[in-house]
Amino acid sequence: MDDGPKPLAHLEPLGDATQFSPQLHALIPRCALLEHLSPSEVRLLAHFMKVYRADAGVELLREDDAGDFMLMLIEGQVEVRKRDRAGEPRAIALIEPGRTLGEMSMIDGAPRFATCVAVAPTLVAALDRENLARIIVEQPMLGAKILMELVLMLSQSLRRTSERLLGAYEDWTAGTPGAL
Repeated sequence: MDDGPKPLAHLEPLGDATQFSPQLHALIPRCALLEHLSPSEVRLLAHFMKVYRADAGVELLREDDAGDFMLMLIEGQVEVRKRDRAGEPRAIALIEPGRTLGEMSMIDGAPRFATCVAVAPTLVAALDRENLARIIVEQPMLGAKILMELVLMLSQSLRRTSERLLGAYEDWTAGTPGAL
């Protein structure tokens, strides 16, 4: 196995996630990616992930950067920031342990949607596209479960975004005669 995703080279590497299996297992109730995995499957997944430590204020992901990996927050807090039309960063979410970051870019290879910054000392587990492909080949049942969870997570995110967009559109068009 390689040293993990290169864009995380500025973080402190702590090795593969197997030594963090108890923490990952404890996240199962709060982590959509893990919720349908058995403890043995979580340990197996951990073999394909790398863990990193970041101090408060450290960028984990940067908006518009290329990305082929996702992160799972094990400990700490991460603020998600998106640039507004004026180019100013705006906080749009605060992420707690058990949540994932960067799964869209891992799947589609598109640039990062937002910047993610540790706001407390943080531990993250990284899974890159190459290791996801290895899981699919070497552990097809586990790979299928992970892919289904990723599809479900992305689908739910799209539904929430669509609902917010519709709500914003309805607010905008309320009282606007002839609006589409």
